Amino acid sequence: MEIGLHILHRTVDWLLYPTLYYVVRYRRRLVRKNLRNSFPDKSEKEVRQIERAFYRQFCDTMVEAIYGYWMDETEMRRHVVFHNTEEVNRLIDQAGGGLFMLAHYGNWEWMASIQSWVSPGVTELNVYRRLKSKVFDRLMLALRSKRGGMCVEKQRILREMVRMRAEKKPVTVGLLSDQKPRPEVTRTWTEFLHQETGWLDGGEVLGKKFGYPVVYLYIRRVRRGYYDVDLRVLAADPKQTGEGEITRAYARILEQNIQEQPELWLWTHNRWKWPRPKPALER
Repeated sequence: MEIGLHILHRTVDWLLYPTLYYVVRYRRRLVRKNLRNSFPDKSEKEVRQIERAFYRQFCDTMVEAIYGYWMDETEMRRHVVFHNTEEVNRLIDQAGGGLFMLAHYGNWEWMASIQSWVSPGVTELNVYRRLKSKVFDRLMLALRSKRGGMCVEKQRILREMVRMRAEKKPVTVGLLSDQKPRPEVTRTWTEFLHQETGWLDGGEVLGKKFGYPVVYLYIRRVRRGYYDVDLRVLAADPKQTGEGEITRAYARILEQNIQEQPELWLWTHNRWKWPRPKPALER
């Protein structure tokens, strides 16, 4: 099977990446703007190097996600290795559940394989946002539920978690938390990559409501198609944290993660589309 992944990576090199980057030029202007604003100390040459490396990784993520559908558990565990699982499993067992906060970083589609690393009997819920295209929506659901997890729309996640707790079923909830929230409902803002940035705070809100530990998935690409994931506890007991504390901790550790391997983040996302609203007295 790994020969198949090698062939897909060669397809990226010779067809997909050149087409997307040089012919289609998919969101290149936005990517370059995001990189320049995020790394003002880097030269134009360095920015272009990150830009090209990002598009290669972006293409790799697409073909790897599809390839992952046919990978068995043994092969997947070779490609994605999770660390610090003992401590996290202990916290999940104590609290009856846990929250995994991650980002569109590395191969985020393979992160659902964490199901095979947590304690037996724990149900995995993955929060997702329905796509406009029905074809791609069905494809995404098939890929993300392959490892046994359940995809739950964000409007239903609270209800599903309440139901699971009432039935005394332990759960983990996966949250992609780096997307942009609408500014009028954003409660936490930080400086992030040299820009004022608003944050989704669902991980913090749910963690405090249910008392579940909040864990960040710190992803590193070891080599092409292979990832190490360090499970870093942001809050063992969220109810003991102050307002916005967990969300700010997530922002800081994500920034550190991005600075380590910047080409792994999803730069095509228009993350800073909306500025922070001015207070009423300043309008």
